[in-house]
Amino acid sequence: MSNLLNGTEMIRTMLLLVRKAVLAIGLLVFGALAAHAQMAAVSQEATPARSEATVTTDNHRVFGQWIFDGEFSQQQFTGFNPNYKISTGDQITIQLWGGFEFQGAVVVDNQGNIFLPKVGPVPLRGVRNADVNERVTKAVQTVFKTNVGVYASLADAEPVKIFVTGFVKQPGLYAGHSSDSILRFLDLAGGIDPKRGSYIGLELLRQGEIVQSVNLYEFILEGRLPSMQLFDGDTLLVKSVQSQVGVLGLVQNPFVFEFDHDRVSMAEVLELAHPTSKATHIRVHRNNRRKEEVDYYSLDAVDGLFVEAGDVVEATSDKLPGTIAVRVEGEHLSRQEYILPYGARLSELLEQIKFSPDAERDAIQLFRKSVKARQKEMLLAQLQALESSVLTARSHTQEEASLRQREAELVMQWVERAKDIEPRGQVALGGTAKVQHDLLLESGDIIRIPRRSSLVMVHGDVLFPSAMAFEDRRTPQDYIDLAGGFVQARGSANVLVLHRDGTFDKLDKGDLDSRRTKLKAGDEIFVLPRVQTKHFQLAKDVTGLLYQIAVSAGVILRL
Repeated sequence: MSNLLNGTEMIRTMLLLVRKAVLAIGLLVFGALAAHAQMAAVSQEATPARSEATVTTDNHRVFGQWIFDGEFSQQQFTGFNPNYKISTGDQITIQLWGGFEFQGAVVVDNQGNIFLPKVGPVPLRGVRNADVNERVTKAVQTVFKTNVGVYASLADAEPVKIFVTGFVKQPGLYAGHSSDSILRFLDLAGGIDPKRGSYIGLELLRQGEIVQSVNLYEFILEGRLPSMQLFDGDTLLVKSVQSQVGVLGLVQNPFVFEFDHDRVSMAEVLELAHPTSKATHIRVHRNNRRKEEVDYYSLDAVDGLFVEAGDVVEATSDKLPGTIAVRVEGEHLSRQEYILPYGARLSELLEQIKFSPDAERDAIQLFRKSVKARQKEMLLAQLQALESSVLTARSHTQEEASLRQREAELVMQWVERAKDIEPRGQVALGGTAKVQHDLLLESGDIIRIPRRSSLVMVHGDVLFPSAMAFEDRRTPQDYIDLAGGFVQARGSANVLVLHRDGTFDKLDKGDLDSRRTKLKAGDEIFVLPRVQTKHFQLAKDVTGLLYQIAVSAGVILRL
């Protein structure tokens, strides 16, 4: 018994120590967060606030940045380059036949010669690749006047090591061949640093002297790259970025462009950016002046305009509203596409439509892209809030924690399925003439004229979801009973009635069997599933989402 008491006392002591440790850690974390918040507040007071309208080049991609993705480093250039000049270390394949036979590969030595048996040294260093065979043939013919055939060619260019330095991601010494492109060595070095390196200011140095200057814009835009022969110990230098001007908006190339002078004409910038056909104006954010300034010009008036380093040009569309396109579907005998003046109303369109005999005019449906996008945003926002509630729910016991974990897994799976649901974007018209008269149309609207229906659909948590014939005297409970009744208890059911015009009614328990609840032919009765969860707020959030999904998308998503 005493051993049991001692064990119990030991456990209490250990729990007390753990509580003190947790409390100490909490105080430390709280102090660190408070200090961080205080430092952030001081920093915010010390730094002058910038306008939210300020637009800079900080977060924009640099023009040409995409070419260094590792593809140039994968392959070496092994094709025939007629202008390549033979250098020390190159291998020359020689074949002699006839009166004297020889076959093999000889190396250009330090004196620039190859040595042929019975012929002697043949100078080849500095000879063009296209002239190697002719030079070797002349040397052989000085000894063998006739009856000896000659074939000579470059077998392999000299291996070289090139220093790549400056503003690249990984400066260093890289191995290759003298016939390789500088793009391969730049790619081996990780490419040009887009924030600091220049794409138009590259230099190839040999013994400290500039051999060639390179502008990669010529390669990107025109495919032109200077032919350069590399030597062991050469240095490829990427200089610091020069003047930059950012372009965004309605352009084909929304990038940061680099120029070799601080002031550049607007026409030169737009020639690189290529504004789209929608662009009509440009907004210039002047970031290089003492004050934040913005200029606005028409694209037709850019001649003579200049921008400076750090400025950002934004192409915009400033077209006056003209006409809109609206599509009409369903039960009508007129055309399906209508071009209307901007500001046209629904009633004006309906006057032009010839309805079919079976058209249900009181249930006209309107579907709008902007409403669909907004419904999707609201759904995702509520799903994100639900995720936060699930992940931050607290438990007081181990059993409750285990239950919450299983519950959270089910909810998170349901959330992932709910994210894939696409709302319909239907606008609730209500069927009144005033609504139709006042409602402004938007380009891309779809007007759907439904056919007269004599059915009522029952969905959701009923035994047999189905469609049944409409009768005026039937109540919602009658239709639910015809569908097999509730799967769950009637008292815990949530019932919605969706009308064809986009409106809906939420029914209470007393409305289910009341003849005052008016149903129409074509209505849909949604019996929402019951949310079984131990967390009250969680159940409330899921129920709200079930309503939203049913109304906006017309589907039932079971948990």
